[in-house]
Amino acid sequence: MREHLTAQGDRLDRRRLVGGVREVSARRGRLLDAQELRRTADAVEDLARGLGPLQRWVDDAEVTDVLVTEGGRIWVDRGGGLVEVGRLADGEPQVRALAVRLAALAGRRLDDGLPWVDARLPDGVRLHAVIPPVSPQGTHISLRTLRGGPADLDALVAAGSVPVTWRPVLEAVIASRAAFLVTGGTGAGKTTLLSALLSLVPPTERVVLVEDVGELLPRHPHVVRLEARHANVEGRGEIGLDVLVRQALRMRPDRLVVGECRGREVRELLAALNTGHDGGCGTLHANAPAEVPARLEALGLVAGLNRAGVHAQAAAGLDAVLHVRRGVQRRQVVELAAVGRGERGELSVVTALRLDDDGRSVTGPGWPALAGRLGLSG
Repeated sequence: MREHLTAQGDRLDRRRLVGGVREVSARRGRLLDAQELRRTADAVEDLARGLGPLQRWVDDAEVTDVLVTEGGRIWVDRGGGLVEVGRLADGEPQVRALAVRLAALAGRRLDDGLPWVDARLPDGVRLHAVIPPVSPQGTHISLRTLRGGPADLDALVAAGSVPVTWRPVLEAVIASRAAFLVTGGTGAGKTTLLSALLSLVPPTERVVLVEDVGELLPRHPHVVRLEARHANVEGRGEIGLDVLVRQALRMRPDRLVVGECRGREVRELLAALNTGHDGGCGTLHANAPAEVPARLEALGLVAGLNRAGVHAQAAAGLDAVLHVRRGVQRRQVVELAAVGRGERGELSVVTALRLDDDGRSVTGPGWPALAGRLGLSG
């Protein structure tokens, strides 16, 4: 079919595509009715665009995740949890073939020698796939979509993701150049919230983003992106986030942002926050703000830092933690915490604001310290 297709940006010439399907079918002695012609043209277009039978779900503006499990079962998340929407007709052989093709599309390999892949597809979709023997039940594909329109704080407040009364506090976090972490579980909305907050940074400042895979979409005129590079098929050429953080510090950042702290880069980030780089921020996987000290300890060990060093640098460099949680209906900011030192000099993360079970805002013992740091009163 390729001889009948012409690319127009990221779209295919639909009329020529349908004509090609009709011509090839006629050569094979089969005349397609209108419904068969449309269905076949849709299938060919999906294949041409790379994602095959999953393309329709990625194109759905409400879908954030598309998952394929063993046997070809397809699940999607539109913000309210996973729902099964279909099945690939040919089961495991089709799932594996699709996973291998998507990996190749991203310039990566996926085979028995390297049975997993984590990469970004040309259209920005994040791909993760594993095959047996790592996943003994069969091939699994995970796709996460990046929607073109960056969220801003107005949109998050309107959607109920940010309590109205908390908006001045979040604005003060940025205006006061406080250093902070956005915490939460997988898919809780950490990246969306951080993108919205970075959109509040004054346009005269330079924002340098360091990410494993580019997901942050701040609405800001001066953004510099640095992305990690995985090793090639020979196991060479890897560039980790820790290296990129060091490079970012030489690029005159007004705001240094680490998209997700999960390894050795925590050492460089903590060092940067303690050497005059105010307003730095990042995301961290944690189930609650109170778990941040333990998470940073674990990451610090990977980076060769001892417990005392992690606590001292984090307490001196960080000011706040913003925690997001994924509910049944929406993702929501549910707690703000103040960061400081405990009685024995250890890292202390204390609740300043939280939402109770009824959705009401309640101040905690950390509010006076956080309000003072942000220049707020009341």
